[in-house]
Amino acid sequence: MRRLSVSLILLQLFGNCLGQFPRPCANSEALRTKECCPVWDGDSSACGALSGRGFCTEVLVSDEPNGPQYPHSGIDDRERWPLAFFNRTCRCAGNYGGFNCGECRFGYWGSNCAEYRESVRRNILTMSTADQQKFVSYLNLAKNTISQDYVISTATREEMGENGENPMFSDINTYDLFVWMHYYVSRDTFLGGPGNVWREIDFAHESAAFLPWHRVFLLHWENEIRKLTGDFNFTIPYWDWRDAQSCQVCTDALMGGRSPLNPNLISPASVFSSWKVICTQPEDYNNREVLCNATGEGPLLRNPGNHDQNRTPRLPTSADVELTLGHTEYETGTMDRLANNSFRNVLEGFASPETGQIVPGQSTMHNALHIYMNGSMSSVQGSANDPIFVLHHAFIDSIYERWLRTHQPVRANYPLSNAPIGHNDGYYMVPFFPLFRNGDYFLSNKALGYEYAYLLDPGQRFLQEFVTPYLEQARQIWPWLLGAGIIGALIASVVAVVIVFARRKWKRNQRRKRATIFGERQPLLHSSLEEGSSSYQTTM
Repeated sequence: MRRLSVSLILLQLFGNCLGQFPRPCANSEALRTKECCPVWDGDSSACGALSGRGFCTEVLVSDEPNGPQYPHSGIDDRERWPLAFFNRTCRCAGNYGGFNCGECRFGYWGSNCAEYRESVRRNILTMSTADQQKFVSYLNLAKNTISQDYVISTATREEMGENGENPMFSDINTYDLFVWMHYYVSRDTFLGGPGNVWREIDFAHESAAFLPWHRVFLLHWENEIRKLTGDFNFTIPYWDWRDAQSCQVCTDALMGGRSPLNPNLISPASVFSSWKVICTQPEDYNNREVLCNATGEGPLLRNPGNHDQNRTPRLPTSADVELTLGHTEYETGTMDRLANNSFRNVLEGFASPETGQIVPGQSTMHNALHIYMNGSMSSVQGSANDPIFVLHHAFIDSIYERWLRTHQPVRANYPLSNAPIGHNDGYYMVPFFPLFRNGDYFLSNKALGYEYAYLLDPGQRFLQEFVTPYLEQARQIWPWLLGAGIIGALIASVVAVVIVFARRKWKRNQRRKRATIFGERQPLLHSSLEEGSSSYQTTM
């Protein structure tokens, strides 16, 4: 409770975090007016306008044509996001960010967002035991803390009434907020009637926005954990799975080992064994024509290695990563999962790293890890339930970063039009507030305030992977060391005083003994000064 109270205070001090529907906008009035321009507490004005942080303005969505994969119009709330819900939102100025412009944009800090700071994401397998345990505890805290700033929608906009007279939103914990977002962005479109859905739609997968969307997703997730814990030095770790022969992070000390009682479950010794998953029953939602409402649906499932070997013979290797990086075109052809020689399609896992050609019935690279986990991770909509998801996607993001640095593409290399719905350059990412365009994140993470430890030069890498963890441990125990030092100094002082007094007493006793033996003698000289001092005596 103490940590939660501290977190709430920090949220008030530093503004609101980022995510799904802002709580101040989840009401009838906001839905009726279609305006989501919350007040920033710093100056009590909408979007912090009085402080020059931002202003409330009309949302202008891109009208560039989409590809043929989704032939419908006006039946899905995610079309032309976010207009089904709001057509006026905050637009932040300068380095300000957040749904009410009370935050800083990624990479910037300080009351005026003028300080650029670069954080380093580290390999979870080289982190200190203390940092590994801290990461696990942060995840568990997020799973057990209701988001203070965001809610989820439990119904379509149409069900909420023409004027928003029936707003249907629900609280959700901080971890599940992101699970739900990943479900919502990839769910099927309801066409009317039980089970009548359009499946060829996904606003974050199977096309160009796959990498930019997940980059923003991780940045939001990282930011949320920082605000929840008050640890503003926190960064998401990554799992470097190149050449791994097993799930190296599947231990009770990390992401949870295998249960000895059921190979599909997490070991009871792990905190994750008590977690309940959400949004894992898409067919049920489709048949009932409902959205996932974040109700717990059972335990976290995982059975690494006991998957379809024909679909994924092995985990990706170092050679696979290097071959993937060799593909020079970001997106090609139909710009979906059938695209050949597309770096994005190879990295996502629908095409061969070696040839660049699609491989029907097989899953490579990113997809291979999801299949290998053989459980909650293996379902697109519910995959973020497994905490391995963030470790995996952080490493995928690092490969994306390597490709950007190697090939240095210009913005024009990202598709402006004719990509599947949700993936064009100017399309706003579903379901984020504030709004972000896909093409804005077709750029190096250096501009976003973070780096990966293994991409640093050798000297920096050594400091980050080996020296920094020990310095962090020293920092954590420094108060104890300082306290121990002070106590030690006090004890030493007391001992010294005792010794001094004991020595003086011993000397007085010795003098008394000698005086008893030889008799007391009078002073050799008599003067007024000596006579004035009854303590002055001389002995032989």
